Formats: sequence, C-alpha cells, structure tokens
Amino acid sequence: MTDEQPYYRVKYSQTTITELMVPSYANFGGKIHGGALLSLMDKVAYACASRHAGSYCVTVSVDEVNFLAPVEVGELVSLHASVNYVGNTSLVIGIRVESENVKTRKIKHTNTSYVTMVAKDEKTNELKKVPGLILEDKEEARRFIEAIKRKELKKRYAHEFDNVKAEETLEGNLSLLSGQRCVLNLDEAGL
Repeated sequence: MTDEQPYYRVKYSQTTITELMVPSYANFGGKIHGGALLSLMDKVAYACASRHAGSYCVTVSVDEVNFLAPVEVGELVSLHASVNYVGNTSLVIGIRVESENVKTRKIKHTNTSYVTMVAKDEKTNELKKVPGLILEDKEEARRFIEAIKRKELKKRYAHEFDNVKAEETLEGNLSLLSGQRCVLNLDEAGL
C-alpha cells in the first residue's frame, strides 16, 4: 500500500437506502414502475461511490438490470450497495434490491445491477483518482475478480460488435429477417 491514495475497506462505504413504495410510483399495471427503481439504484450508487471516493461521482454505465420480481405498492424497498471494484478514477458499485411486504415480512430479491461511476473534481470537472480497496474476505475478492472479468467481456464485446458493424450491409443480412416477426416492406428504391 505505497500509493499516495488511502485504501478503504468495502464496509467503509457500504450504503443501504430503504424507501416505501407509494402509489405515485406505480405503473399502469399497478406495480412499481421500473424507472422509479432505476432512479433509486442510481441514487444509492452515487451515495456509495461518493462515500468511497470522497468526491462527486457520476454514472458512466449501468450493466444489465434484470427485473426478477415485481414490486408492489406498500412494500419497503431496500437497495444495498457496495464498492466491488476500483480502477484509477472509476468504481463499480454492486447493487442488490430487495422488497419487503411489511404485513407478512416476506422479502424477495427483485434486482441486481452493477453501476460504473467515475470520480470528478467539482471545481475543474476533471477525473479524480479514487482510493484503493481493501478486500477482507473471499466474497469481496470474488466480487472484485468478477468486476475485472465483466470489464474484459465488455471490451471484447464492443470490439467484436464494431467489427461486425463495419462488415455489415443491409443486403447481406436480409436473410436474418427470415422467420422473424416482421414484414419487410421496402420498395425497390429503398434498397
């Protein structure tokens, strides 16, 4: 630990936000709107990242948000966030969302997501180096390693997709539409 930046334990910045789901958060189906949950996820990611970094942080990306179970009006939603990975200026925040029926006390896991944040200097708006992370158990080490692997996969996917896009032509890929639920209705001038 010879870096000029300090190193903090994962526990130092772990953050939980709990909020009652009110009718104004409901969608047309009577369940809590996904956008309301995404907003809360961004909020808890900011709080966790800023606590660790000791500075203003902004969201760079949200990795895969799966809605595993619906959230009902009247339930308490708890969003548990922790720093899973740190780079030089970036942090990956792992978020687990759980909802609790306050009457039955039944808790269900509704979402898991990973949010990448970067620290910024509020005056200059330049990227700011973040403190290192002290991994104290196998679970914390596993999460850090998984974040590294997700980062590598994202880079490979972006590179491969860029190559595929460069090679793509509409005419060369029309066969992909066969058997799909679409109708191609282009006139001859449209091709």
